[in-house]
Amino acid sequence: MRIAVVGAGAIGGYFGGRLVEAGEDVVFLARGKQLKALRATGLRVDSPNGNLVLSSVEATDEPGAVGAVDVVLVCVKAWQVREVADAIRPLVGDATVVVPLQNGVEAAGQLAAAVGESRVLGGMCRIMSKISAPGYVTHLGIEPFVALGELNNQPSERVTRLARVFEGAGVAVDTPADIHVAVWGKFLFIASFSGVGAVTRSPVGDLCSIPETRAMLEGAMREIHSVAHARGIALAADAVQRTMTFMEGLPADGTSSMQRDVLDGRPSELEAHNGAVVRFGRSAQVATPIHQFIYATLLPMETGARRRLADAA
Repeated sequence: MRIAVVGAGAIGGYFGGRLVEAGEDVVFLARGKQLKALRATGLRVDSPNGNLVLSSVEATDEPGAVGAVDVVLVCVKAWQVREVADAIRPLVGDATVVVPLQNGVEAAGQLAAAVGESRVLGGMCRIMSKISAPGYVTHLGIEPFVALGELNNQPSERVTRLARVFEGAGVAVDTPADIHVAVWGKFLFIASFSGVGAVTRSPVGDLCSIPETRAMLEGAMREIHSVAHARGIALAADAVQRTMTFMEGLPADGTSSMQRDVLDGRPSELEAHNGAVVRFGRSAQVATPIHQFIYATLLPMETGARRRLADAA
């Protein structure tokens, strides 16, 4: 299967590398130092599931030079999806499927607006990983997992086929009855973890063990649960409890990618996480005071990071 991985960072580097290892025909779409490293020395992945060194990978910053592929895995940050949605058009043919794997709940709609809803699947992933250096990804924890599904929740051969490809690469896969519930379930976890972690500048072990931050986490999750139900997303009644149990099993020093971006002064997924909760809550007339606090507190840092990015361009 010909697969284009758009964004060869912590997510795209891991999943793309495993797909190459499994014998799939993968091209990485990257830029800057990451692209230079992929071209010069290939890709390295350190993982509890086995390290991977690919001395040579196909990498480019020109979608037009690649042409239509079978699958486009969109692995950029949530705030970059709108930018790449138009850029990936040369990769999309009549039979191409486009799968978003980043955090947040808006990417599928953004991609569908650019390439057509019939070409987009719902998707989400779970993994704790980071870029340790250009061309070098470290898998820190969480068993790598993807969920896939048609946006209308109907079974399809293309979902089944892609699931088998991921399974062949050693990645756990689910094709849930409702992909939107799966995506929002991940959102309940990651938006709360990211926001509370960034505000408190604390790892997950402290967030879960200190009563005050634990209460804040649970409250943030309950707000998302209420917003989801107001939008017709049937999250399970025990979703908050199960998510807290999941978080308790994470490495105690674990942090989210948004948290690391905020603390390092880089643009983050604040708008796609806590900002989205606030927007959705306002639209549905659901109170979201914890996410409003997180969003307002972090917004000055986010604004500064984006200003610096614009000035450097």
